[in-house]
Amino acid sequence: MSSVVYYLDTSALIKRYVAETGSRWIQETVDPQSGNLLLTSRLSIVEARSALARRRREASIDADDHAYLVGVFNDHCHAQYHLVEVEGDVVDKACDLLDRHSLRAYDAVQLASAVVMNASLIASGLPGLVFLCSDERLLAAAEAEGLKWHNPSNMDV
Repeated sequence: MSSVVYYLDTSALIKRYVAETGSRWIQETVDPQSGNLLLTSRLSIVEARSALARRRREASIDADDHAYLVGVFNDHCHAQYHLVEVEGDVVDKACDLLDRHSLRAYDAVQLASAVVMNASLIASGLPGLVFLCSDERLLAAAEAEGLKWHNPSNMDV
């Protein structure tokens, strides 16, 4: 099996930690045995922690599960995810994307991170990445930007 470079926005990433439609497919995709390279924005840390905290507040997970999931997520951030820094080129691309697509700020940063990394991979003679996201508006923008993509919410069917 050949490995793939996947960029996970937070809507895809959170499926690894909380059971949702698409979680099974995400679990298989991010399994270290797959050999896949996993990219995400450093801002995904904030977004994912927010999603986990919201689930704790809404009581869909209890305090012990929340603490466990935060610990596992932090371990994965250090050992399995390649974090894309939010630096000048990503910020510039995010601003450009906001001018051309109807996106929220963090979504623009997520997409900009993927677009910048995709261009870097292709410039190095490597295949482009696959953008994973469960937000239809963001996927439409990703497609318009020429990215290959999958919606994990459609992959468990």
